[in-house]
Amino acid sequence: MVLNNIEKLLEKYDNGETSLKEEQLLKNYFASDDVAPHLEVYKSMFGYFSICNREQFNKDIIFETEVKTKKQPFNYKWLAVAAVAVLMIGFYFGGSLNNNDLGTYEDPELALMEVTKSLEMISKNFNKGVATVNYLDQIEKGTATLGYLNEVENATGIIFKN
Repeated sequence: MVLNNIEKLLEKYDNGETSLKEEQLLKNYFASDDVAPHLEVYKSMFGYFSICNREQFNKDIIFETEVKTKKQPFNYKWLAVAAVAVLMIGFYFGGSLNNNDLGTYEDPELALMEVTKSLEMISKNFNKGVATVNYLDQIEKGTATLGYLNEVENATGIIFKN
């Protein structure tokens, strides 16, 4: 009677219709020493399942988002500042090599007005240069959006197992 019951449970198990309690009965039966000879094939399978239940995974899982370091966006405003500094140094040394006149003023107020006028002109030209470079921020935003599309592609690749 017990053997007939085990065979019925095995048929239900093969069809995926057993409950956890019935599966536990099968595991207990195949863990014992008195297994019917024609059911010996199942003994190794259920033995494997019981061994697998005791296994544990102890290593840390590193996700892809943790591995990648976040790339710092390049600040193009500093590039404009560096370009202006190079130009100012070039004008200073280039003008002093060709001309021995130092451009000194006797009147300090006149010198202040000339410096103010020069700095104002540099500021206007600098602002024009910065305005032409501002579109590069839009390019960075676009590449960030493409990064999100890459994440969607990775997710669909995982779903469809590509």
